[in-house]
Amino acid sequence: MASMTALAVDLAPGAKRSLVLPNPVMVASGTFGYGVEFAKVFDIQRLGAIVTKTTTLRPRRGNPPVRIAETPGGMLNSIGLQNIGVAALLRDLAPAYAAWRVPVVVSIMGFSAPEYAEVASRLEGVEGFSGVELNLSCPNTERGGIEFGQEPAAAADVVRRVLRVTTLPVIAKLTPNVADPREVARAVVEAGAQALCVANTLQAMAMDVEGRRPVIGTTFAGLSGPAVKPVALRQVYQVAGVVDVPVIGCGGIATAADALEYILAGATAVQVGTATFANPLAPLEVLEGIERYCGEHGVEDIGELIGAGRPFDRLRAGRAASTP
Repeated sequence: MASMTALAVDLAPGAKRSLVLPNPVMVASGTFGYGVEFAKVFDIQRLGAIVTKTTTLRPRRGNPPVRIAETPGGMLNSIGLQNIGVAALLRDLAPAYAAWRVPVVVSIMGFSAPEYAEVASRLEGVEGFSGVELNLSCPNTERGGIEFGQEPAAAADVVRRVLRVTTLPVIAKLTPNVADPREVARAVVEAGAQALCVANTLQAMAMDVEGRRPVIGTTFAGLSGPAVKPVALRQVYQVAGVVDVPVIGCGGIATAADALEYILAGATAVQVGTATFANPLAPLEVLEGIERYCGEHGVEDIGELIGAGRPFDRLRAGRAASTP
Protein backbone atom coordinates (compact mmCIF):
# COMPACT_ATOMS: atom_id res chain seq x y z
CA MET A 1 0.00 0.00 0.00
CA ALA A 2 1.08 3.59 -0.61
CA SER A 3 1.07 4.33 3.11
CA MET A 4 3.86 1.79 3.58
CA THR A 5 6.27 3.65 1.28
CA ALA A 6 9.16 5.37 3.03
CA LEU A 7 9.04 8.92 1.67
CA ALA A 8 11.55 10.74 3.90
CA VAL A 9 14.51 12.37 2.14
CA ASP A 10 17.72 13.91 3.50
CA LEU A 11 18.68 17.24 1.93
CA ALA A 12 21.83 17.80 3.98
CA PRO A 13 23.64 14.51 4.59
CA GLY A 14 26.79 15.13 6.62
CA ALA A 15 25.89 18.75 7.49
CA LYS A 16 26.27 20.23 10.98
CA ARG A 17 22.49 20.26 11.28
CA SER A 18 20.23 17.76 9.58
CA LEU A 19 17.50 18.63 7.09
CA VAL A 20 15.42 15.48 6.79
CA LEU A 21 12.04 16.03 5.15
CA PRO A 22 9.13 13.68 5.87
CA ASN A 23 8.45 13.55 2.13
CA PRO A 24 9.96 15.11 -1.02
CA VAL A 25 7.22 17.69 -1.75
CA MET A 26 8.19 21.27 -0.91
CA VAL A 27 6.61 24.58 -1.91
CA ALA A 28 8.65 27.11 -3.87
CA SER A 29 9.68 30.52 -2.59
CA GLY A 30 7.45 33.40 -3.60
CA THR A 31 4.42 31.25 -4.38
CA PHE A 32 3.30 30.21 -0.90
CA GLY A 33 3.62 33.48 0.99
CA TYR A 34 5.08 32.82 4.42
CA GLY A 35 3.09 29.62 4.84
CA VAL A 36 0.71 31.00 7.43
CA GLU A 37 -1.77 32.05 4.76
CA PHE A 38 -2.16 28.50 3.40
CA ALA A 39 -2.46 26.99 6.87
CA LYS A 40 -6.10 28.09 6.71
CA VAL A 41 -6.65 26.17 3.44
CA PHE A 42 -5.23 22.71 4.16
CA ASP A 43 -2.99 20.85 6.59
CA ILE A 44 0.39 22.24 5.55
CA GLN A 45 2.06 20.06 8.18
CA ARG A 46 1.71 17.18 5.71
CA LEU A 47 4.18 18.79 3.30
CA GLY A 48 7.88 17.98 3.10
CA ALA A 49 8.96 21.58 3.71
CA ILE A 50 7.89 25.18 3.21
CA VAL A 51 10.18 27.75 1.60
CA THR A 52 9.34 31.33 2.55
CA LYS A 53 9.16 34.38 0.34
CA THR A 54 12.66 35.65 -0.36
CA THR A 55 13.73 37.80 2.58
CA THR A 56 16.08 40.77 2.38
CA LEU A 57 17.97 42.78 4.97
CA ARG A 58 15.40 45.58 4.86
CA PRO A 59 11.72 45.56 3.80
CA ARG A 60 11.07 46.02 0.08
CA ARG A 61 7.97 47.48 -1.56
CA GLY A 62 8.68 45.72 -4.84
CA ASN A 63 8.29 46.84 -8.42
CA PRO A 64 5.59 49.15 -9.83
CA PRO A 65 2.67 47.51 -11.69
CA VAL A 66 2.04 45.69 -13.94
CA ARG A 67 3.85 42.93 -12.04
CA ILE A 68 2.08 39.73 -13.15
CA ALA A 69 0.75 38.58 -16.51
CA GLU A 70 -0.41 35.28 -17.95
CA THR A 71 1.32 33.93 -21.01
CA PRO A 72 0.69 30.72 -22.98
CA GLY A 73 1.74 27.84 -20.76
CA GLY A 74 2.96 30.02 -17.93
CA MET A 75 3.08 33.21 -15.94
CA LEU A 76 5.29 36.28 -16.03
CA ASN A 77 6.16 37.97 -12.76
CA SER A 78 8.24 40.96 -11.78
CA ILE A 79 7.28 41.37 -8.14
CA GLY A 80 10.62 42.93 -7.27
CA LEU A 81 11.13 40.77 -4.18
CA GLN A 82 8.53 42.58 -2.10
CA ASN A 83 8.94 41.32 1.46
CA ILE A 84 8.72 42.32 5.12
CA GLY A 85 12.49 42.19 5.80
CA VAL A 86 14.43 39.90 8.09
CA ALA A 87 13.65 41.77 11.33
CA ALA A 88 9.90 41.37 10.87
CA LEU A 89 10.37 37.74 9.82
CA LEU A 90 12.13 37.03 13.10
CA ARG A 91 9.70 39.03 15.21
CA ASP A 92 6.37 38.05 13.67
CA LEU A 93 6.80 34.65 12.05
CA ALA A 94 9.64 32.72 13.71
CA PRO A 95 7.51 32.01 16.82
CA ALA A 96 4.82 30.41 14.64
CA TYR A 97 7.36 28.35 12.71
CA ALA A 98 8.85 27.07 15.97
CA ALA A 99 5.51 25.45 16.77
CA TRP A 100 5.19 23.75 13.38
CA ARG A 101 6.15 20.18 12.57
CA VAL A 102 6.86 20.93 8.89
CA PRO A 103 10.42 22.22 8.27
CA VAL A 104 10.65 25.88 7.23
CA VAL A 105 13.45 26.95 4.89
CA VAL A 106 14.08 30.70 4.61
CA SER A 107 14.86 32.04 1.15
CA ILE A 108 17.28 34.96 1.39
CA MET A 109 19.06 37.36 -0.95
CA GLY A 110 21.34 40.35 -0.89
CA PHE A 111 22.60 42.86 -3.40
CA SER A 112 26.18 41.98 -2.47
CA ALA A 113 27.84 38.85 -1.10
CA PRO A 114 28.34 40.42 2.36
CA GLU A 115 24.63 41.31 2.44
CA TYR A 116 23.64 37.67 1.93
CA ALA A 117 25.83 36.80 4.90
CA GLU A 118 24.32 39.57 7.00
CA VAL A 119 20.80 38.26 6.42
CA ALA A 120 21.89 34.68 7.14
CA SER A 121 23.61 35.71 10.36
CA ARG A 122 20.33 37.13 11.68
CA LEU A 123 18.72 33.67 11.36
CA GLU A 124 21.40 31.84 13.33
CA GLY A 125 20.23 30.43 16.64
CA VAL A 126 16.59 31.35 16.05
CA GLU A 127 14.17 28.52 16.72
CA GLY A 128 11.79 27.74 13.87
CA PHE A 129 14.16 27.68 10.91
CA SER A 130 15.41 24.42 9.40
CA GLY A 131 17.51 25.69 6.50
CA VAL A 132 18.38 28.62 4.27
CA GLU A 133 17.91 28.83 0.50
CA LEU A 134 20.10 31.31 -1.36
CA ASN A 135 18.25 33.08 -4.16
CA LEU A 136 21.17 33.49 -6.58
CA SER A 137 19.04 35.14 -9.27
CA CYS A 138 19.53 38.49 -7.57
CA PRO A 139 21.53 41.16 -9.47
CA ASN A 140 25.03 41.68 -8.10
CA THR A 141 25.36 45.46 -7.71
CA GLU A 142 29.12 45.11 -7.34
CA ARG A 143 29.33 43.48 -10.78
CA GLY A 144 27.08 45.72 -12.85
CA GLY A 145 23.81 43.90 -12.15
CA ILE A 146 24.66 40.45 -13.51
CA GLU A 147 22.93 37.68 -11.55
CA PHE A 148 25.08 36.05 -8.85
CA GLY A 149 24.08 32.68 -10.25
CA GLN A 150 25.45 33.52 -13.69
CA GLU A 151 29.04 33.66 -12.44
CA PRO A 152 30.51 30.57 -10.74
CA ALA A 153 32.98 32.59 -8.65
CA ALA A 154 30.35 35.07 -7.45
CA ALA A 155 27.89 32.31 -6.56
CA ALA A 156 30.58 30.38 -4.69
CA ASP A 157 31.59 33.51 -2.79
CA VAL A 158 28.03 33.93 -1.51
CA VAL A 159 27.92 30.31 -0.34
CA ARG A 160 31.25 30.55 1.48
CA ARG A 161 30.30 33.78 3.26
CA VAL A 162 26.93 32.40 4.36
CA LEU A 163 28.46 29.17 5.67
CA ARG A 164 30.79 31.19 7.89
CA VAL A 165 27.87 32.73 9.78
CA THR A 166 25.29 29.95 10.00
CA THR A 167 25.00 26.32 11.00
CA LEU A 168 21.75 25.98 9.06
CA PRO A 169 21.90 23.70 6.00
CA VAL A 170 22.48 25.85 2.90
CA ILE A 171 20.61 25.27 -0.36
CA ALA A 172 21.86 27.18 -3.41
CA LYS A 173 19.03 28.01 -5.82
CA LEU A 174 20.52 28.26 -9.29
CA THR A 175 19.39 30.49 -12.10
CA PRO A 176 18.39 28.81 -15.39
CA ASN A 177 19.65 31.84 -17.31
CA VAL A 178 23.01 30.31 -18.19
CA ALA A 179 24.33 28.33 -21.13
CA ASP A 180 25.27 25.37 -18.92
CA PRO A 181 24.21 25.13 -15.25
CA ARG A 182 26.84 22.53 -14.39
CA GLU A 183 29.69 25.00 -14.03
CA VAL A 184 27.90 27.05 -11.39
CA ALA A 185 26.59 23.89 -9.71
CA ARG A 186 30.10 22.51 -9.29
CA ALA A 187 31.37 25.84 -7.96
CA VAL A 188 28.74 26.22 -5.23
CA VAL A 189 29.06 22.59 -4.15
CA GLU A 190 32.84 22.96 -3.89
CA ALA A 191 32.16 26.08 -1.77
CA GLY A 192 30.12 23.95 0.61
CA ALA A 193 26.45 24.12 -0.44
CA GLN A 194 24.67 21.10 1.04
CA ALA A 195 21.95 20.99 -1.64
CA LEU A 196 20.95 22.68 -4.89
CA CYS A 197 17.59 23.89 -6.16
CA VAL A 198 17.23 23.81 -9.95
CA ALA A 199 15.92 26.17 -11.14
CA ASN A 200 14.43 29.66 -10.86
CA THR A 201 12.41 31.61 -13.45
CA LEU A 202 13.55 32.17 -17.02
CA GLN A 203 14.09 35.73 -18.21
CA ALA A 204 11.20 36.64 -20.49
CA MET A 205 8.75 39.34 -21.58
CA ALA A 206 5.43 39.98 -23.33
CA MET A 207 4.25 42.84 -25.52
CA ASP A 208 0.90 44.64 -25.40
CA VAL A 209 0.05 44.86 -29.10
CA GLU A 210 -2.76 47.38 -28.69
CA GLY A 211 -0.83 49.58 -26.28
CA ARG A 212 2.42 49.07 -28.21
CA ARG A 213 4.46 48.67 -25.06
CA PRO A 214 5.73 45.87 -22.81
CA VAL A 215 3.03 44.25 -20.68
CA ILE A 216 5.18 44.20 -17.54
CA GLY A 217 5.97 47.54 -15.91
CA THR A 218 9.69 46.79 -15.71
CA THR A 219 9.71 45.36 -19.29
CA PHE A 220 11.36 42.05 -18.38
CA ALA A 221 10.04 39.40 -16.02
CA GLY A 222 10.54 35.85 -14.84
CA LEU A 223 8.68 33.08 -16.65
CA SER A 224 7.34 30.19 -14.58
CA GLY A 225 4.74 27.46 -14.99
CA PRO A 226 4.37 24.48 -17.38
CA ALA A 227 6.29 26.21 -20.18
CA VAL A 228 9.57 26.06 -18.26
CA LYS A 229 9.34 22.42 -17.13
CA PRO A 230 11.23 20.84 -20.05
CA VAL A 231 14.07 23.36 -19.60
CA ALA A 232 14.30 22.95 -15.82
CA LEU A 233 14.02 19.17 -16.13
CA ARG A 234 16.94 19.12 -18.52
CA GLN A 235 18.99 21.23 -16.12
CA VAL A 236 18.16 18.95 -13.18
CA TYR A 237 19.29 15.98 -15.25
CA GLN A 238 22.54 17.75 -16.12
CA VAL A 239 23.30 19.00 -12.62
CA ALA A 240 22.43 15.75 -10.85
CA GLY A 241 25.01 14.02 -13.02
CA VAL A 242 27.94 16.16 -11.86
CA VAL A 243 27.37 16.85 -8.14
CA ASP A 244 27.20 14.58 -5.12
CA VAL A 245 24.67 16.60 -3.11
CA PRO A 246 20.86 16.42 -3.23
CA VAL A 247 19.18 18.33 -6.05
CA ILE A 248 15.71 19.85 -5.69
CA GLY A 249 13.71 20.07 -8.91
CA CYS A 250 11.66 23.20 -9.47
CA GLY A 251 9.78 24.45 -12.51
CA GLY A 252 6.30 23.78 -13.86
CA ILE A 253 5.31 21.07 -11.39
CA ALA A 254 1.52 20.84 -11.14
CA THR A 255 0.90 17.08 -10.90
CA ALA A 256 2.45 14.01 -9.38
CA ALA A 257 3.59 12.96 -12.87
CA ASP A 258 5.51 16.23 -13.20
CA ALA A 259 7.19 15.66 -9.85
CA LEU A 260 8.05 12.06 -10.68
CA GLU A 261 9.75 13.16 -13.90
CA TYR A 262 12.10 15.32 -11.84
CA ILE A 263 12.74 12.54 -9.33
CA LEU A 264 13.50 10.05 -12.09
CA ALA A 265 15.89 12.63 -13.59
CA GLY A 266 17.84 12.74 -10.33
CA ALA A 267 16.00 15.12 -8.01
CA THR A 268 15.81 14.13 -4.36
CA ALA A 269 12.92 16.54 -3.70
CA VAL A 270 10.69 18.88 -5.70
CA GLN A 271 9.14 22.31 -5.23
CA VAL A 272 5.61 23.17 -6.33
CA GLY A 273 5.28 26.84 -7.21
CA THR A 274 3.12 28.58 -9.81
CA ALA A 275 0.53 25.77 -9.75
CA THR A 276 -0.60 26.94 -6.29
CA PHE A 277 -1.95 30.19 -7.76
CA ALA A 278 -4.55 28.27 -9.78
CA ASN A 279 -4.96 25.44 -7.26
CA PRO A 280 -3.89 26.09 -3.66
CA LEU A 281 -4.17 22.35 -2.98
CA ALA A 282 -1.66 21.47 -5.72
CA PRO A 283 1.24 20.63 -3.35
CA LEU A 284 -0.93 18.23 -1.36
CA GLU A 285 -2.34 16.65 -4.53
CA VAL A 286 1.20 16.14 -5.84
CA LEU A 287 2.15 14.39 -2.61
CA GLU A 288 -0.93 12.18 -2.65
CA GLY A 289 -0.27 11.31 -6.28
CA ILE A 290 3.29 10.26 -5.50
CA GLU A 291 1.98 8.09 -2.67
CA ARG A 292 -0.50 6.41 -5.05
CA TYR A 293 2.17 5.84 -7.69
CA CYS A 294 4.48 4.20 -5.18
CA GLY A 295 1.68 1.97 -3.91
CA GLU A 296 0.62 0.94 -7.41
CA HIS A 297 4.19 0.17 -8.47
CA GLY A 298 5.38 -1.53 -5.31
CA VAL A 299 7.91 1.16 -4.46
CA GLU A 300 8.94 0.67 -0.82
CA ASP A 301 11.31 3.64 -0.58
CA ILE A 302 11.29 6.87 -2.59
CA GLY A 303 15.05 6.41 -2.97
CA GLU A 304 14.31 3.66 -5.49
CA LEU A 305 13.00 6.31 -7.88
CA ILE A 306 15.67 9.01 -7.45
CA GLY A 307 17.71 8.96 -10.64
CA ALA A 308 16.01 5.79 -11.90
CA GLY A 309 15.38 7.48 -15.25
CA ARG A 310 19.09 7.92 -15.95
CA PRO A 311 19.88 4.76 -18.00
CA PHE A 312 23.36 5.85 -19.04
CA ASP A 313 24.31 6.60 -15.45
CA ARG A 314 23.11 3.15 -14.44
CA LEU A 315 25.10 1.61 -17.28
CA ARG A 316 28.29 3.39 -16.18
CA ALA A 317 27.66 2.41 -12.57
CA GLY A 318 27.24 -1.22 -13.61
CA ARG A 319 30.50 -1.17 -15.56
CA ALA A 320 32.33 0.41 -12.62
CA ALA A 321 30.96 -2.22 -10.23
CA SER A 322 32.09 -5.04 -12.49
CA THR A 323 35.62 -3.67 -12.83
CA PRO A 324 38.09 -5.46 -10.48
